[in-house]
Amino acid sequence: MAFYDDMATVALDLISEFGQAARFDDVIPGAYDPITGETSGDLPITQPCQLILLDYTLQESGAKYAEGTQVLTGDKKILIAAKGLSWAPALTTTITADGAIWRAVNIKVSNPAGTPLVYEIHGRK
Repeated sequence: MAFYDDMATVALDLISEFGQAARFDDVIPGAYDPITGETSGDLPITQPCQLILLDYTLQESGAKYAEGTQVLTGDKKILIAAKGLSWAPALTTTITADGAIWRAVNIKVSNPAGTPLVYEIHGRK
């Protein structure tokens, strides 16, 4: 839909203007060979992104953020623009931003009508 494509562009523009360039990394696991019992080498993947690191509000930090998790001291809310990404972040993804490496505790996506706009990641060092 053209409207949501435009909104994804606006989200990218705003996050680029007020946020920072960063990257996120993941690993594609190698193939398992049942005959030898070995796994071929994993393939690391990296992609640049635009993001904003935010502190959780007092209200958010005192309440459960997602089922089974809580916001801990030092956790960040990481907003990543979805436009232009070749793959979506997953719970195995690490984000390198602001001189630190963050792992994803939880991921939410704003995805109206099947067009991802922004990924909201609960990040932890």
